[in-house]
Amino acid sequence: MDRARIEELFAPFAAVSVKRMFGGHGVYVDGLFFAIEAGGEIYLKADRHSAARFQEAGSRPFVYQGKDRPITISYWSLPDQAFEDADELVRWAKSAVEAALRAGPKRQIPAAGRRKASHSAEKDC
Repeated sequence: MDRARIEELFAPFAAVSVKRMFGGHGVYVDGLFFAIEAGGEIYLKADRHSAARFQEAGSRPFVYQGKDRPITISYWSLPDQAFEDADELVRWAKSAVEAALRAGPKRQIPAAGRRKASHSAEKDC
């Protein structure tokens, strides 16, 4: 699925930005990462509050092959009815954005060099 098709799909919900990543696309609304396109499928962010609803709708979790084993992450396929009904698309996209907001910003791990520098600066104080 190309960038234009992804933007068109989410148009009833919001103007999204689409960035290439890992052979697919990351989908953002107002800078918040809430969806993935991979292999022509759309996957939406889910969490413990929303994953069961995706499962009940017949969605599948996003699974990729890690180095040693398959890895499942907290994104679920867009339910089929959302491709045909704009109101359904909006409902599922809102759910994904809410899950992304609940997840909060990713914790940043400082680079090793900066970590050492900050420790030495603390000792100087």
